Amino acid sequence: MWVFNSVIGKVFDVIIWPFRGLGPWPVMIEISFLTGLLMLFIFRGTSNQDGIRTAKNRIKAHLLELRLYQDSLAQQLRSQGRILAANGRYIGYALKPMLVMIIPVVLILVQLNLWFGSRPLRVGEAALVKLKLAEGSAPLGTDLRLEAPAGLEIETPPLRIEDEREIDWRVQARSEGVYALVFHSGGEAFTKSVSVGQKPMTKIAALKPGPGLLDQVFNPGEKPLPGNASIASVEVAFPAQRMSLFGLGMHWLVAYFVLSIIFGFAFKGVFKVEI
Repeated sequence: MWVFNSVIGKVFDVIIWPFRGLGPWPVMIEISFLTGLLMLFIFRGTSNQDGIRTAKNRIKAHLLELRLYQDSLAQQLRSQGRILAANGRYIGYALKPMLVMIIPVVLILVQLNLWFGSRPLRVGEAALVKLKLAEGSAPLGTDLRLEAPAGLEIETPPLRIEDEREIDWRVQARSEGVYALVFHSGGEAFTKSVSVGQKPMTKIAALKPGPGLLDQVFNPGEKPLPGNASIASVEVAFPAQRMSLFGLGMHWLVAYFVLSIIFGFAFKGVFKVEI
């Protein structure tokens, strides 16, 4: 899975690179445009276009009946029933492509979260480091040590939370750069990257996942921990990143879905896709 994640990550790096220096909005517009086109091609290739077109025409015809036969209660009820039936057929035709779209959309979202979900630490800013132990390991009985490079300072001793199998530290950024926290447990040593003071469009992997498939799918930014490790995951609580629109903060998911839908509907006629 790590090889697959690495390949997908490189593809996104190449797509984002030409617009990276322009800020988050040009990158978001580019990705949303490409997503809109991809969804159109998937919808056209996996849906019954003739069935969708027929269902939509029937809905329009029955809506017209409602206007023409306003004085006939029986006809109104029949038309409403036919509208519901046509809507049901339309939903049935659209269901298959929607299910197919889930896979690429999830892959896109987890990659975009690396770029838009969090921002780097600023110099002087602190963050919580959360280490989850594997099943069967107890925080109080685990010999574990955190080592920080010169650009980071460990501010607190480890806080061991027995019920959560969790050990926490607070680290403070001292200088700009990309650093590696090193966790020593017995004869094992694992690293977790921390970015300080980098460009706004910086890929941030908040969590280093365990070997589980879903953990790797939803956290593709760093190589997973090995299956025999005593550590299940390591997370750095980077500050959340918001996209600014006319001085107001907006979550990147809102911008992504709104723009993707706009581009999809704007180009559906160009590619002759019935939605």
